[in-house]
Amino acid sequence: MANSPPFRADHVGSFLRPARLAEAREKFFASELPVAELRAIEDECIREVTARQEQVGLQGITDGEFRRTYFHVDFLEHLDGVTVDYDGQFTAKFRKDDGSEVGFKPPTMRVDSKIGHARPIQGTDFDFLKSVVTKTPKVCIPAPSMLHFRGGRKGISEEIYPDLEQFYDDLAASYRDEIADLAARGCRYLQMDDTNLAYLCDPAIRQSTIDRGDDPDDLAHLYCRMVNDAIRDRPADMTVSVHLCRGNFKSAWVAQGGYEPVAEILLNEMNIDGFFLEYDDERSGDFAPLRFLPKGRMVVLGLMSSKFPTVESKAEITQRIEEAAAYAPIEQLALSHQCGFSSTAHGNEIGEDDQWRKLERCVEVANAVWP
Repeated sequence: MANSPPFRADHVGSFLRPARLAEAREKFFASELPVAELRAIEDECIREVTARQEQVGLQGITDGEFRRTYFHVDFLEHLDGVTVDYDGQFTAKFRKDDGSEVGFKPPTMRVDSKIGHARPIQGTDFDFLKSVVTKTPKVCIPAPSMLHFRGGRKGISEEIYPDLEQFYDDLAASYRDEIADLAARGCRYLQMDDTNLAYLCDPAIRQSTIDRGDDPDDLAHLYCRMVNDAIRDRPADMTVSVHLCRGNFKSAWVAQGGYEPVAEILLNEMNIDGFFLEYDDERSGDFAPLRFLPKGRMVVLGLMSSKFPTVESKAEITQRIEEAAAYAPIEQLALSHQCGFSSTAHGNEIGEDDQWRKLERCVEVANAVWP
């Protein structure tokens, strides 16, 4: 297997929260547990989840996002200028494959003062992660587009930012500061999580984007530029990947549609090392968009599902890798699940044993395909 990231058997980053961790966080938010005691329990659980990742054979190791409630909000709220409303202004409708829906009021973010990076956000958490792993510590943060797409122009103060170009510049500069801090601490594997580019593959969401006054193709170009500006000063030996997601909450999803609307822009304009692409079911379309993959970049195929407990067969996964290799060189491909097991603290509807059995299969298949 490749000994540099993205790894042949990789994963998106989040893991199911152990019961005692969920209980501790609940007590903390109810002001029934001191922060130091919460931190100690988080540390203990992170030691366990990192050890288990190494045990199953993974090379890129995360802290499971055990210190977060939401994969994106818990990072972005630490930027100067970002205000979060945890009461929720709208209800997101996540859908399940059986036709049922899961209603969810996610926190909403708005920008009401100048964006800035006053202090490190992930630094202390990375220091701890680095101290407890023997493999490559991997940090996952939301892509900068996550602060723009949901609210668009309406979510960003026109008084503070009459010209959105200044907002984009300030946001990118804040990311560069954070990445520089992580690099100085030794981080060499960074992943950005983005739902927006995958949402722009959905015809209905593309239309609603047009209806609010934005051009979906212009946004695809913009979001690639935002990532490029954010990482432009990274060290030459830092690997950066981006994970695209169509929604992942309690085993439900939001968007559907193949990558064709964004693939050529995404794969050629975003100057990163690897793309984590969902390919676990028909909602993701076929592999034809991989024909746009340039040399020197990897696609981590999210062929396995983090939403369901059934472990995919080795033959099934191998066949689909071969199908993808008809469009992109197999040496530029790798394997993962389509998303994390717990993008929010709520987690998907599977058990912890299922989670680890599925990761073991991921490593098994990768070792066979890329010996």
